[in-house]
Amino acid sequence: MRGPAGHMTTTRTLPGGGRASVTTRANGRVASIHANGMDINHGIHGGRTIRSERNGRVIMNDGRHGGYVQRAYMVRGGRSYYARTYVRDGHAYSRVYRGYDYHGYHYYGYVPGRFYHPGFYGWAYHPWFHPVFYGPAVWGWAGAPWFAVYHGWFTPYPVYATAGLWLTDYMIASNLQAAYQAGVEAGQQQAMAAQGPPPGQPAPPPPAPGPADNTQQTQLTPEVKQAIADEVQAQLAAEQAAAAQNNPQPGAPAAPAPAPAAGEVPDALNPSERVFVVASALDVTTAANQECGLTGGDVLMRLTDSPDANQNVNASVQSSKKGDCAAGQTVVVGVNDLQEMHNHFHEQMDSGLGKLASDSGKNGLPAAPDTTTTAGDVPAPPPDSGAADQLQQQQQQADQTEAQVQQ
Repeated sequence: MRGPAGHMTTTRTLPGGGRASVTTRANGRVASIHANGMDINHGIHGGRTIRSERNGRVIMNDGRHGGYVQRAYMVRGGRSYYARTYVRDGHAYSRVYRGYDYHGYHYYGYVPGRFYHPGFYGWAYHPWFHPVFYGPAVWGWAGAPWFAVYHGWFTPYPVYATAGLWLTDYMIASNLQAAYQAGVEAGQQQAMAAQGPPPGQPAPPPPAPGPADNTQQTQLTPEVKQAIADEVQAQLAAEQAAAAQNNPQPGAPAAPAPAPAAGEVPDALNPSERVFVVASALDVTTAANQECGLTGGDVLMRLTDSPDANQNVNASVQSSKKGDCAAGQTVVVGVNDLQEMHNHFHEQMDSGLGKLASDSGKNGLPAAPDTTTTAGDVPAPPPDSGAADQLQQQQQQADQTEAQVQQ
């Protein structure tokens, strides 16, 4: 598999046995390490992700503040379901994903744990009787550091004529808050590396580049923002249809879930879904084989529907922040990365709908007709109690592996 220009991969023998495959960038900094059953990746903007599979579980760290542990959950109707326990800043919650294969690769699709009454989705989908003013102060963004950093790039709608527009701003803001936190975290990691190791400890890996300078942003254009809003409206319509199926007329049985189709196409390759909002930091390669980074809130449009042998497709950067891949560039991105963006988009939709339901009739929002919910076909289980410990152990093992690579 071709890597970005300037990357070099070498094999190193680790102290005490074992081997590591280490990829460095042209500036000599480590890009990735594959050793001890872990994939350790350092982003071009800083930060580190760690992935490993052990005892049938996937453990994914996306930084010092959290990650998830995934395990097999159940088989229903011929479909396999997996539970993920996310841990964010000490708070644990679980989500369910459906697994399926495509071209020899395994993908996971988000499964809603609950549905609202169809009338609620109709209220969210159709225009409200009176437009709603809901400025940054009402949102709670005024004075927030992330909003100060990105205010030149993200401008909330002045009024909301539909819940879809409200949800669009809610989701963009959520991604920008995560991007800001990731940048702060990357900067903290560099500061720790610059201080040097504690007495008697090996030196840490060379620091990664600093977080992107997000001052003097170019604005997220109305056209790109409308494309996101269109995706929100499409998802509202899809969830309304699913809710109607999940809430049959009195006396009518619920329709069974369709049997899995052979070679099911991932949602990330659905021809009717082309716009993707980046959920977390991601390094990609341009058509000129140069590496560049994307951060939460950047927007991609998938250009090709058929992945290559490595399950990559081409996408156009529709909007990006300063320091990220330039808008208009064509980049190569993995189908799995797009699928995770798709999943995150739907999870944020559900989170936003929950806030709409709880805030119905408050802060100028119109009252929703019915905010009752019913459980989805596969409700999420309680969070795994050992997930936080597993993530912490993985962090420690990654620290040890990186120290061994540097010896």
